[in-house]
Amino acid sequence: MGMTRDVIRSSLNGFFKGYQAFTTIAAIFVFPASLSVLLSESFIPSSTSVIAALSIRLHSLFQAAGFPETKFFSLLNIKLSQTIFSFCMSLPFTLTFLLLAKSCVIQIFRDSPRYGQLVVPHFSKFLPIYPSLFSTHIFNIFVFLSSNVTTLSLLFLLFNGADLFGLKSDAYVILLSVIGAIVYSVFIATTTVICNLATIISGMENCDGYISILKACILTRGRIATALALALPTNIGMTIMEALFQFRIMRQYRISGNFSPAIMWEAFSITYIHSILMVIEIIVSCMYYRRCMLLDCTNGEEEVEEEWRELQPEDKASCFV
Repeated sequence: MGMTRDVIRSSLNGFFKGYQAFTTIAAIFVFPASLSVLLSESFIPSSTSVIAALSIRLHSLFQAAGFPETKFFSLLNIKLSQTIFSFCMSLPFTLTFLLLAKSCVIQIFRDSPRYGQLVVPHFSKFLPIYPSLFSTHIFNIFVFLSSNVTTLSLLFLLFNGADLFGLKSDAYVILLSVIGAIVYSVFIATTTVICNLATIISGMENCDGYISILKACILTRGRIATALALALPTNIGMTIMEALFQFRIMRQYRISGNFSPAIMWEAFSITYIHSILMVIEIIVSCMYYRRCMLLDCTNGEEEVEEEWRELQPEDKASCFV
């Protein structure tokens, strides 16, 4: 808990010290990506044919694997279909605006390791980082797919093993469904954290692809609980904003059939808050990376807050050599 508290405190400190820079990044780069995420979820009710097609194929896959007809797998089927649809809708904006925002934030911390003057760097300074982030993000997509396949394979073994031993009662099915939900959630959350950290590492150390993934796995070894705890607040906040957007904006649009100026302003505000939370998530990942690098460089000894903030990028990179 001590490391989690220190990283969150330092992240908020860095955000407020560079408030103008980070809010500018949120307005210019992250805002389109946030809007694409919010709107992609809004298009789900009007894209029932696409969702239904995905759901039918996933249902056939689950049936072929021998998964029982339970509420857990029905819900998993629906959520996977919606997630695939939203992911495809927002992917172009993620690969452009969001990765540019991450490049910009990473460059800020590379230029100002001592929290001196946090300003938006020139385009020519953070643009060279973008190719590394792009290739790492593409690699992360395949890692994420592999994680889903691995988790479903484990669930396949779990449910078919139970069926082999004759555990077919409703109580056993419910118990296995709960276990399956926990296993799936932990796998996906862990993969998401590692992939996000891999993106930060690719920008900080100018590496990409599987190298970033391997370094992220090494860096989070023994610290995955801290990484999950750090990711929780911003993800909860973004989930609330997404739900609020659906309730306050899209619900009103479906009722009235148009957007009033007040609704437009509220939509802008919700999207901007969502953008700010995404920027804070990037900052937290950068701070977590710095903290882990310092602990590795000092053989796990706790240092004072000022020392780990001042760790230079070249010093951090040398820890992996």
